[in-house]
Amino acid sequence: MGKKSGGLTHFDADGQAIMVDVAGKADTTRIAVAGGEITMSAEAFALIKAGRIAKGDVLGIARVAGIMAAKKTSGLIPLCHPLNLSKVTVDFHLDEARATVAIEATVGLTGKTGVEMEALTAVSVAALTIYDMCKAVDKRMTINQIRLLSKSGGKSGTFTRE
Repeated sequence: MGKKSGGLTHFDADGQAIMVDVAGKADTTRIAVAGGEITMSAEAFALIKAGRIAKGDVLGIARVAGIMAAKKTSGLIPLCHPLNLSKVTVDFHLDEARATVAIEATVGLTGKTGVEMEALTAVSVAALTIYDMCKAVDKRMTINQIRLLSKSGGKSGTFTRE
């Protein structure tokens, strides 16, 4: 592995950006779950819920977009490793009282590095897809609370957000 600068693994001792060398790490089963939400007008929410957005099946397309994004994370985030993912799911929960769609992505693999960035990317792109498909109805939609919910596997072990 490369030398660390100030405890950060993506920089060498001289402060130069590096992709972490994971060759010596053991393969372990790794799972990451990320969440986020998109809040919108009651009108936009009702149209999504009824499946009546003019561009089509908003949640179905957002699910596929999130899955595709997880698979392409290394092409978007400069120092991420390309990974052979074994699992990507993107799920939605509709909160009518808040006119909010909650998004949760789970990503897994057996490998040498974690999948937190892939889960976060899946949530982000799913939310952006919802925005894109509904912006004709509500340009004031807000994407919020994109965060890691949990991860397991690897040297750092298990993390669960309280």
